[in-house]
This record gives sequence, structure tokens and C-alpha cells, in this order.
Amino acid sequence: MERDSKFDVVGLGVSTLDLLLVVDELPGEESLQRAHESVLQGGGPVATALVALARLGSRTAMLDKVGDDWRGRLIIDEFRKEDVATEWMRVAFGRTSSIASILVRKGDGARSIVFSPGDAGELDPAELPEDVITHAKVLHLNGRHWDAALKAAQLARAHGVKVSFDGGANRYRDDIPELVALSDICIVARQFAFAFSGANNVEAAAKSLLDAGPECVVITAGGEGSWIFAKGSKSFHQPALNIGSPIDTTGAGDAYHGAFLHGIVTGLDRKGCAALASAVATLNTRKLGGRSALPTMAEAARFIERCGC
Repeated sequence: MERDSKFDVVGLGVSTLDLLLVVDELPGEESLQRAHESVLQGGGPVATALVALARLGSRTAMLDKVGDDWRGRLIIDEFRKEDVATEWMRVAFGRTSSIASILVRKGDGARSIVFSPGDAGELDPAELPEDVITHAKVLHLNGRHWDAALKAAQLARAHGVKVSFDGGANRYRDDIPELVALSDICIVARQFAFAFSGANNVEAAAKSLLDAGPECVVITAGGEGSWIFAKGSKSFHQPALNIGSPIDTTGAGDAYHGAFLHGIVTGLDRKGCAALASAVATLNTRKLGGRSALPTMAEAARFIERCGC
């Protein structure tokens, strides 16, 4: 991937502001309880993957549209503090940004999420900074801002930029195969893979995804680890790494995506990418919040060495 690139990874997706609270029980009816801990921080699958990449040392930029409200300002300020470039973020004046309330059960980390998408609207394809995309190493997206995502993926492919697709659990849609076909790296949750393929086993689901176009497919399954498939290569399983009882699994999948892409842009082979991704995802569960415990590359390397993977 020898390119004269300003950014290693450019992300296109929706950025949110997350309020996370640790509670004894998830509400099933009207109730009042005191939270043990709370955190207010940025979130969103692509957005958090970019923060993970930046912590590891990659050069990143985020493409999105937010409102000009206090939530949008906090979202952009946090990106800047994390060294994620925001010059091409669009601000919709008089509009609101996305926010989510995430309750995390203290006993087992189970979550209940309520979100409000705001009304900033979709990023228009005409608003895409084409030069930023065509001079990146990787474009990372998940199908949000649909028309812009399709145009960005087509533009990236036409200029030799790798396209990375994030398929989260319960996020399969009938139009998604069009974007999967434009991707080179496809990292999806097992539930997404089964919904895409109609299969009920990982191998058959991975074959269906590879046949759709990507050169590399990764299927993730939380504590069961991940499976890595690539055209012309032998598949393998990456076990989940153990760090004891997790505090919060919010953002673990996003951290996995970011770390896997960091491995790619820094020249690691697929086993190295998978080990790094597993380590970063695991380390990210040490604290409340999807970004609170994202490690640096040095921290991740020490953890991998301790685990012997």
C-alpha cells in the first residue's frame, strides 16, 4: 500500500454523543435508581474506529454532518483532541446532533440503548472532499449517509484506495449488498454475516461474502473470537483474549475494526492484524465508555506479548 497519502484512513459515518451510566438493573418498567458511574463522550461505529486508529498512531479524518448545537461542538472537539482531522466535517446550522443514552448493567455489562438521531440530515455526495478520499490508503464506512457512501466507495475503488466495510449486528438491510460488493475489507458481526448469506455457519457465510466481492472477510463473535478469510489463503480463527471481567463492552467491535485497519496500513500480515484487533478490543473493555480505554500501540504490543499471541 505504497501511496502518497495524507491520511491512512478516512471514515464516513455518523458521529454521536453518548451518555453512559452504570446501573444495577436495566429498566423494565417505571423506576428510579442511582448510577454508580457515568461518562459523556463521543461514539458511533466509524467514529470510534477512527479514534482507535489515531490512538495507535494512524493518520485519520472523519467525514460526517452534525448540528451546530452543544452536542455537535463536543463531538468535533473530542475528535480534535484525539488527532482525528475534522476539516471536512459539515455543520448544519440550526440543526441537532445525534445523542444516545446507554445503560450498562453492573453485574454483567448488558446494555440498554436509547438514541435520538438528531436532524442534521444526510451528508450529500456533492459535499464529499474527493481529493481527501482519493489520497487516503483506506476508506472506512458502514452504510450511513447512503448516497455519499456509495459515491465515496466508487471513487475510492477507481483510485486504488482500499474500501473497508463495517457490518454491525442487526444492521443488515436489503440494499447493503451493493456496498459490500464495493468493499475490499469486510469486517462484520456473525449475525450480520448470517443475515447477508442466509447461512447458519461461519464458513458458508464467509464464502457468500467473499463471492460478493471483498478480498478479505472477518466475522466477529465477541467472546468467541473472530474468523478471518481471504481469497487464495487459508482461513484461521483468532481467539478472544482474556483480561478478566469486562467493565463495559461498548465500542469493542469498533475498536477491533480500527486496530485491524491499523495493522493493514502499517504492513502487518492478517494474523498480525487479527491479534492486534483482538488485543485492542479486549483492552477497550477495561473502563466505562467506547473510547475510555482505547490503548496506544505500545500498550497493545505489551498486552500481546503477555498473552503470547
